[in-house]
Amino acid sequence: MIEITFVTNGGKVVSAPENSNLLRVSLREKGGIPFKCGGGLCGTCRCRIETGVEHTDAIKPKERKHLTDDEFAQGWRMACQTFLHGDVSVSWVPLAQRAPLPSRSEAAPPGRDASQLPGAPAPD
Repeated sequence: MIEITFVTNGGKVVSAPENSNLLRVSLREKGGIPFKCGGGLCGTCRCRIETGVEHTDAIKPKERKHLTDDEFAQGWRMACQTFLHGDVSVSWVPLAQRAPLPSRSEAAPPGRDASQLPGAPAPD
């Protein structure tokens, strides 16, 4: 079993089997990672692996549509795409504190960094 610490949810710690999906564990254990994927807002489950990023699987193509290389380097991932192989701690920006996500028609034009779009996490 591995341990996942949901930093933004008061430091809640849960156990899960190795190779668990981060968003599924959050849903099952009431970890608190926000998501609105079912409502058509892909990318809302963005979260930051504070410790243990080396215990996550490879970055998926879907994540590359929502996050930049700089964000990956800072530990940002999409919970729905991330599988865990060891202990991690994870945080996120609550949806109420984020700028609205762009509609599909407002997707980043070529040459524009996704972090410049509304809803992107603020740089450190």
